[in-house]
Amino acid sequence: MKFPAHTTRKIAIFRALQLGDMLCSVPAFRALRHSYPQAEITLLGLPWAASFRERFSKYIDRFIHFPGFPGLPEQTVDEVLWENFEGRMRAEPFDLILQMQGNGNIVNEMLENLQAGPVAGFHSEGNYRNPDFFLEYPTGISEMERHLLMLENIGITSQGTELEFPVSESEVQNLHKTVPRLIPGQYVCVHPGSRGTWRQWPPAHFASAADVCAEKGYQIVVTGTKDEAVITNQVIELMKHPALDLTGKTGLGEIGQLIKEAGLLISNCTGVSHIAAAMQTPSMVISMDGEPERWGPLNKSLHKTIDWTQSPAFDRVLGLLETLI
Repeated sequence: MKFPAHTTRKIAIFRALQLGDMLCSVPAFRALRHSYPQAEITLLGLPWAASFRERFSKYIDRFIHFPGFPGLPEQTVDEVLWENFEGRMRAEPFDLILQMQGNGNIVNEMLENLQAGPVAGFHSEGNYRNPDFFLEYPTGISEMERHLLMLENIGITSQGTELEFPVSESEVQNLHKTVPRLIPGQYVCVHPGSRGTWRQWPPAHFASAADVCAEKGYQIVVTGTKDEAVITNQVIELMKHPALDLTGKTGLGEIGQLIKEAGLLISNCTGVSHIAAAMQTPSMVISMDGEPERWGPLNKSLHKTIDWTQSPAFDRVLGLLETLI
């Protein structure tokens, strides 16, 4: 390894993104922990990711809130919080900072200017760094494989591309108290929401796909956050068959267990699609962002991903649904 384990005792991971992006990084986190079993690994991320660190505590030891930076769209920049973050990073230097945010524009220079330790990760035209420590940002491959290649560039061996999503026993019990009558394998989860409306498959299509499953004998369970109630209500209203509405009624762990016990998940290409991949639950994933090769599940027999930007044919969806149910 280019950063020997005996001298690399403190590692920071910069990945200030949302759930789906984080879940795609789990194989890289697993490989990192395998190579550095005694190191203290810290995640630099968005505020919500403190709970992600707790769920994946076997790979990540600590969390530091990254407060945003000019040019990064995920959150509003707060100058006071940035100064506090900058001071904290310089006060406890790291033996390695992994840049896992993107192709290196903006963030490579930002991390280097913190002067908190050596940086390795991705680079691209216009911000090239030492290729011993930086891999040219690869395109046309899955997000899971991309980060494993970056780690392999600095001598960290892959431990497989499998996703994970741990669920606690209390979360399992909470789910079964909330919906005690669901029969494992006999229901289909329909999750129509997405962080951006432009990434949402039309509610009428979700409703039609759900009705097909209902006519095959499956109970339909519609899920989403409270903020997604408008779209989940639309789907339920457009359905011909009844559905159980769990919008805003479950936490993330309960959603994970619900998907684990489902016979099928139908969703946009969002975080829940990666949970289905981790739980090995069959899924129908509608890709609305034109990057199915990046975000689609790797197991093509268990999960069917449709690039709606290239093939907006509902008949194809119905055909693939038949193979899954």
